[in-house]
Amino acid sequence: MNEIIGVTFPIRKSFIPRFFEDGKTVFIKPATTFKNLRKGLRFIFYQSQKDIGFVGEAIIEQITFSEDPFSFFDIYGEDIFLTKEELLKYIEDSKKWSRKRRKSEPRIRKWLAIKLESMQAYDAPIKPQKFVPLGGQYIKSDI
Repeated sequence: MNEIIGVTFPIRKSFIPRFFEDGKTVFIKPATTFKNLRKGLRFIFYQSQKDIGFVGEAIIEQITFSEDPFSFFDIYGEDIFLTKEELLKYIEDSKKWSRKRRKSEPRIRKWLAIKLESMQAYDAPIKPQKFVPLGGQYIKSDI
């Protein structure tokens, strides 16, 4: 039986040191892969764009949702791996990628903040067996 034991999301190589060297503990992104997330699951860091692969892991300590991603700064402050300026650029860039809705009202997408604990980096990147999509994916194990 396959059981969800964790989740992975692509993170640019330039941001990875913020977690393992700078002590950032909060990952934020639009809520895509989230319905089966829970406290205690593994969070696997997937380094994208260069030297791709799984480069470390942590344990999910807390999960928070908000329609306003900037509200996470009120909750987590400097623990967030992005700055407010980087988040604003991410939001602006994502408008270019998203499809236009046919309805007149824009869809309000929730954002996800994952607070991490017990982070550990791997000695070398581990190549995934499958493609890791931008929205993330669950890590499953045969039990």
